Amino acid sequence: MPLPALYPITDRRLASGRAHAEIVRLLADGGATLVQIRDKELSDRLLAAAVRECLTAGNVRIIVNDRPDVVLVTGAAGVHLGEEDLPAGAARALLGKTSLIGVSTHSVEDAVAACALPVDYVAMGPIFDTPNASVKRGALGLEAIGMAAPRMTRPLVAIGGITLETAAAVLDAGAASVAVLSDLMTAGDIPRRVRDFLSLGAGPR
Repeated sequence: MPLPALYPITDRRLASGRAHAEIVRLLADGGATLVQIRDKELSDRLLAAAVRECLTAGNVRIIVNDRPDVVLVTGAAGVHLGEEDLPAGAARALLGKTSLIGVSTHSVEDAVAACALPVDYVAMGPIFDTPNASVKRGALGLEAIGMAAPRMTRPLVAIGGITLETAAAVLDAGAASVAVLSDLMTAGDIPRRVRDFLSLGAGPR
C-alpha cells in the first residue's frame, strides 16, 4: 500500500484531551488511512494499551512514534524514529521486512543521506514555523523540498507547521506526503478538516 499524501499525527493535549483512539476514529471518519500515534508522556504499558485501542478504531494503519518495542507487542504497522531513537537498522532487524519505518531529518543533505537506510520514508522539517513547543529548529521553507525531492530514493514526508492553506504548495514542491499535527488536532470538526485536506489532493497518490 503506498504512502498516503496526508499523514496525521495525534496529540492528546492539542485535541482537547481526547484519547488517541477517539482521535484516530475522527481522522478515519474523514478518510485518513495512516496515522502516527505520538505521546511522550504515557508509560510503556499505557502507550501499548492506547495503540491496541487505536488498532480497532478504524481501517487505518497505525505508526508509533519513537517506540519499536510497542510496535512489536501490539502489531502496529510501523514506527517513526527521531534522531535520538533506536537506529533504523536495529529497528528493521527487530520488526522485520513488512513493518513501515520512517525517520526524521532536519536538512536537505540529511534527508538525502537517510535514503540509504532501511526505511520506507524520510521525513524532513520543520518546513514552516510551528506552534509545537518541542520544535526548536528554524523553518527550512518550500525551497528545501524542491532541493531534496529530485534526489530522494524514498518518499519525502514534509513536516512542521503545515496547514490547510499551505499543504497544496508543499505537495506541489515535491513532497510525497504532508505530516500534519496542530492544524488537525485543533480543528473543531476533525473529520471535516481531514476531508478539506483530501479535497486539495492530499489523498493517495
